[in-house]
Amino acid sequence: MIEQTTGGCPFAGKTESLTRRADLLTPGLDITARGTLMQAQNYDDSRTILKDTAADQAGFLAGHAGNAQGAVHPPVLYMKGDEHTEMRRATAKYFTPTAVNSYGPMIAKLADDMLAELLRKGEMNLDDLSLRLAVQVASNVVGLTDSRLPGMEKRIEAFVSTGLDGAPDARNRVSPVRDLSMGGAVGLFFLLDVKPAIEVRKKAPKDDLISYLLERKYSDQDILTECITYATAGMITTREFITLAAYQMLQRPQLRANYVHGTEKERHAILHELLRLDPVVTMLYRKTAADTEIGGQTYPAGTTFAVNIQAANADPDIMGADAEAICPHRQLPRGVQPQGLAFGDGPHRCPGAFLAIKESDMLLRRLLLWNDLQIVKHPSVGYNEIVKGYELRGLRLRLGQGVKA
Repeated sequence: MIEQTTGGCPFAGKTESLTRRADLLTPGLDITARGTLMQAQNYDDSRTILKDTAADQAGFLAGHAGNAQGAVHPPVLYMKGDEHTEMRRATAKYFTPTAVNSYGPMIAKLADDMLAELLRKGEMNLDDLSLRLAVQVASNVVGLTDSRLPGMEKRIEAFVSTGLDGAPDARNRVSPVRDLSMGGAVGLFFLLDVKPAIEVRKKAPKDDLISYLLERKYSDQDILTECITYATAGMITTREFITLAAYQMLQRPQLRANYVHGTEKERHAILHELLRLDPVVTMLYRKTAADTEIGGQTYPAGTTFAVNIQAANADPDIMGADAEAICPHRQLPRGVQPQGLAFGDGPHRCPGAFLAIKESDMLLRRLLLWNDLQIVKHPSVGYNEIVKGYELRGLRLRLGQGVKA
């Protein structure tokens, strides 16, 4: 827990990032060789790398992205150039503030239903609730709304938790058992969730991503890989952030009070600050397509960079001397976002950033309003090496006599 101090930010003190990975840090903040990779840890270098429009995506198992049998189009996560620009422009309409605000009633109903379930049962794991919310919200945007059986969130969780490592220098051992397990999980996701959605939209297109992909003549395999991308990069990450933000605020009564009684702008500022300190995706990877100058040094084409987002987000030259503290209204240089690089930057910046904060806020405020909300069991912290992100599991909450804050 953060040690309270009398000076500076009201929540200042020794860092209490719940997920800091010392094993991924290199000495200092300058670009440093780490194995076959060059690791960036200061904010300016990291942002320069991420904004390189010619660089290739090198993380999230990028080496396997084009190997899916029957796939013609790479998922948007791995696209570059004009094809990527066109796809991002066409799908941006699903993630604009106006579009996200239109999802408000749907998100509110889901959050209310989940809170009612917690009240009825008395105790539940928040990471289970947050997974369901993240999956159901994103499913409405993507178009995965016609599943043959319930439980899509568990099917998604099954193929994301494979034990593979998404780093470009990782040596993933071939395992027939693991390959069979992952193939089965993906197969069930396709047959029970993706294929029914495709069939419905072929007959009656809707205003969602799958309908747009069908309009572009995407095959079933192309649509499946795109849905897997959104499940991995979007649904799973939002789940983790909701759990982390709730846990941080449950341990800090004043921060929690400021959050639940604040305006939407003030609440979002707190969420952005928590995300800055604990970005869900810790590492991003890029491979340069041409000689590139970064920080006054030229790196040859083909250099693969590991960008440590957590370190960059705590760069004292940008975030201030109290960069390791929770301070929602810190003064930042022009052009620096309050969440730092937690949503990435450049051509592959997370398109669902506003949606992720919006849905997190709608569940968290409803939950944290209750004075008798108690932690029954603290979460364990693990890591998903495919997305290079943390996993908080087992945060069990109890809701008792129903007294609101």
